[in-house]
Amino acid sequence: MPSTRMLTRPLALAVAAGAAYGVSRWPAMTHWGATPDETEESLPGDEIVGEARYRTTHAVTIDAPVERVWPWLVQLGQGRGGMYSYDWLENLVGLHMHSADRIHPELQDLAVGDVVRLVPAGTDPPLRFVVARLEAPHVLVLGPSGSRADALAGNLPYPCWTFRLRPTSWGGTRLVVRFQSDFRPSPAGWLMNKYALTPVHFAMERKMLLGIKERAEQDA
Repeated sequence: MPSTRMLTRPLALAVAAGAAYGVSRWPAMTHWGATPDETEESLPGDEIVGEARYRTTHAVTIDAPVERVWPWLVQLGQGRGGMYSYDWLENLVGLHMHSADRIHPELQDLAVGDVVRLVPAGTDPPLRFVVARLEAPHVLVLGPSGSRADALAGNLPYPCWTFRLRPTSWGGTRLVVRFQSDFRPSPAGWLMNKYALTPVHFAMERKMLLGIKERAEQDA
């Protein structure tokens, strides 16, 4: 049986490599698809985290009206419509993610206070959001499920995830997504919740935006 030391060393090297790559590709991964104005503008949800230690703004243009895009956002979540990203990768770690390829009417009644999970119920830590703001069909803000103090005490991030849909002049949609979080500013906190997280977050969220784009355009 491999020793704990033998298993820990490759894991540490992998995290360090991910962090180094995240630093080297920082602008491309944190602002993918977004214009300078979109990156700098204030969005609903910014007030939840405040001075975020980690923040990304990603965007995509969709050839479908906002009314066609919105239903795909509303059914986001594990155990719901999935995340429209790399299901096979998420399922390798037991997330049981199944991204929908159609709109499910029974998942369209999302409301402020509802829970949107990233992992199955009962998983520790319970990675989940609570709907903090919902203005159909333009704004969806998923906020933290607990207090900042509790999150930081448990070495967890205190996050907010904003989805903003804006109609284009030609009848399409500009979807801007901002993820931001605060976390305990320890060396491990900076490494895990910012630098090593960046390439993983970028890859999964980019795929999610392209997945929403593909589904909404096919639906339209």
